[in-house]
Amino acid sequence: MIFAYPREYPADAIESRVPDPGTARALVRARRPDVLVLLEHRRKRLAKAVAVAVSETIERAEDALLMAFCRLAFRHGSWGDDFHAYHNEGHILEILGPRIDRIMDAVGEDRLTLRDWFRLSLFAATHDLRQREAPEFHAGIGSNERASVEEAFRIMAACGFTPQTNPELFSSLELMISGSTFDARPPTATQEYNPAELVVQSGGAMAHKLEAKLDKHAAGWREDARVRHALDLALIAADLDTANVAEPFPLFMASAERLCVEIQMRSHRDLASPASAEPMLSFLTDGQERYFFDLHRFSSEYGRQVFDAAKRANADKLVELTARLRAQFALIAPADGTQVLAAFRALLAEAN
Repeated sequence: MIFAYPREYPADAIESRVPDPGTARALVRARRPDVLVLLEHRRKRLAKAVAVAVSETIERAEDALLMAFCRLAFRHGSWGDDFHAYHNEGHILEILGPRIDRIMDAVGEDRLTLRDWFRLSLFAATHDLRQREAPEFHAGIGSNERASVEEAFRIMAACGFTPQTNPELFSSLELMISGSTFDARPPTATQEYNPAELVVQSGGAMAHKLEAKLDKHAAGWREDARVRHALDLALIAADLDTANVAEPFPLFMASAERLCVEIQMRSHRDLASPASAEPMLSFLTDGQERYFFDLHRFSSEYGRQVFDAAKRANADKLVELTARLRAQFALIAPADGTQVLAAFRALLAEAN
């Protein structure tokens, strides 16, 4: 581990449910064969690199990705009973598929090594594995992210990777997942910890602070080429994670809606309850503007090159939508969250 941490996060029942690659592949073949199609598509895009690589290593990396996909689908996704509207297996696929493809389209497959493309793919699959850990702060890293790092390492071990034989892989995953932290501060005495809500209440992704955190907590890292490269990948990973701002506007707003719904669930507010009305309206207006204009910024040169223009193209659309949503409830406050959501969807449909 690059960063020391005050505690460890043990395996849970979901890990036992998907203990090995064979179980994961059988589950995906039966329930989500489209994921295997996506991996085949990626192999074809990287055909030149794969041709000179050890195919067994590629298969083991895909095994790890599939194990993480299944675990998140059971833990917080559509296969389990603790569904998170945003942090589920769908978020894996939007990074793993179209967002990584956009970088490949813009810069070329040969701008990163085959190993680097698979490290970014593994980040997509593993960075949100845990969402229910009690808050604990250390070096800017959140408890969910630290637990996800440790589970990712166990997945790597189950697929035949070790820190001794694959040190770059482990260093990269640790920094990429750690850098995806949005806020590691504990809740106040009257506020329940809600990591979904912190996306628009925090100071932004911790990736921007990783270099300073390394200076403080990992002396000598600048002389370690392995860690320097891991930092480069962590900045790209952070941009992949937050590139919803650069999606076509309806997709960007769909992601905002999913996160809004998840916030209400984590806050124990029914969408049909009056208690959800003001928080949802605030999140879909002030919260979106704060995230878009104040908190979000791209961390890597690739992120700026690939996503920045598309983000800027969404700016005026976002301002117009949020203004119209505020205006709709300026005289009469919404009765509940469902009314806010219906208005949001109607205005979005008109805008497109």
